[in-house]
Amino acid sequence: MEKKLRQAVEPWIERINLVFVGGAGLLIVIMGFLSTYGAVRRYVFRSPEPVSYEFASMFLLISFVLANAAVERQGRLLRCDIFLDHFPRTMQHVISNIISPIMGITFFGIISWISFGDALRALEIGQVSRSAWPVPLFPVKLFIPIGYGFFCLTLLYRMVLGILGLKHAAQEVEQMAVVEGEQPTREIG
Repeated sequence: MEKKLRQAVEPWIERINLVFVGGAGLLIVIMGFLSTYGAVRRYVFRSPEPVSYEFASMFLLISFVLANAAVERQGRLLRCDIFLDHFPRTMQHVISNIISPIMGITFFGIISWISFGDALRALEIGQVSRSAWPVPLFPVKLFIPIGYGFFCLTLLYRMVLGILGLKHAAQEVEQMAVVEGEQPTREIG
């Protein structure tokens, strides 16, 4: 079951993830050029302009939201390993691969839901930024539910794999106990 799920879902998640990470990387490169343009205009030509700063701020938000799922897929999100290392292996698996994704889905699901409504509201009222050059905010606000929605999808996938992997985690604990010379005990969980 787990193998079939991985074969069906994993390629799609990886493709979407690569597109989002590539988009985030491209936005970071554009931010570099915009910052350079803004600095040259300000310090060389003594003609400051707000557009480069505003676009760089928007691109920073979008790149962060899009790259969040890639960080999770690599297992590099912040974790509290100091406390997690003191639990049995099966409990570590449950906390890392079931409880943490549930908490993440809850938190980022709420953010996705609220931000989607906020993006639709921005489209409805024609909301623009408060600068010398007004920028429509709907496209920027729409990236938040898109990025965090995909993040919730990757957390859901991780949780499903964690639930399916419970049996394997319990078997690993038993094998480690046999190797260490202890009597195999059944852990509940």
